[in-house]
Amino acid sequence: MSAGTTSRTEQPMQHRDWMAASAEEYRRLGELLAGLSDEDWRRPTDCTEWDVRDLVAHLVGNAEGSASIRELRRQQKLGRRLRPGAPDIDGMTAVHVQERADLAPDQLVRDLADVGVRAVRARGRIPAPVRAVRIPFGPPLGTRPLGYLMDCIYTRDAWLHRVDLARATGRPLELTADHDGRIVADVVAEWAATHGQPYRLTLTGPAGGTWSHGQDGEQLTLDAVEFARVLSGRDEGTGLLTHPVPF
Repeated sequence: MSAGTTSRTEQPMQHRDWMAASAEEYRRLGELLAGLSDEDWRRPTDCTEWDVRDLVAHLVGNAEGSASIRELRRQQKLGRRLRPGAPDIDGMTAVHVQERADLAPDQLVRDLADVGVRAVRARGRIPAPVRAVRIPFGPPLGTRPLGYLMDCIYTRDAWLHRVDLARATGRPLELTADHDGRIVADVVAEWAATHGQPYRLTLTGPAGGTWSHGQDGEQLTLDAVEFARVLSGRDEGTGLLTHPVPF
């Protein structure tokens, strides 16, 4: 099922679109991080186990995993030892933070700038037949095409963590329709397919738009970024907003 009628005219994002969005996301992250003070790096974030420094360490480790399948598998293996019985993603994020515990903030910023370029280049080179191969990722992703992880999830993860960093530090959050709006529209499409119910959704702000499907469904109006935060579990939702989307 698609997202239904929408105020946006863009086609669904393709591989090249995701790579362009991911490159732009790393650029915006770099700009946000460049202005942080020493105090900012110690501030708590909406990811309750992490402060700003830990979150950036995760971003670096996640990008390293997306730049190399071998590195991704190493992180999975080590993460299963660190967090036995937990979802793979929990163990891997623990690896990201633990392995960078001694790095200074300015080194993390440099590392993210470097690996962001390498990650987008590596992901962009994955052939379509390989991206189509379905792979078990464990909860919460289950079995998905490799391209869903490499194109969509890695981009969404960086995007929502930029939101986390802006909220934690009080820095301005750069939002534009042609970048953030397309990422949000993709989230809407997956959310609509997940719940399969009639709805009318109005998202406000630069990344917003309107979407609907069917008749007499739930009518929702909220900020586009808050919509993503609710679906990610960072804030509570009711009704159709209780249907999560992976980030």
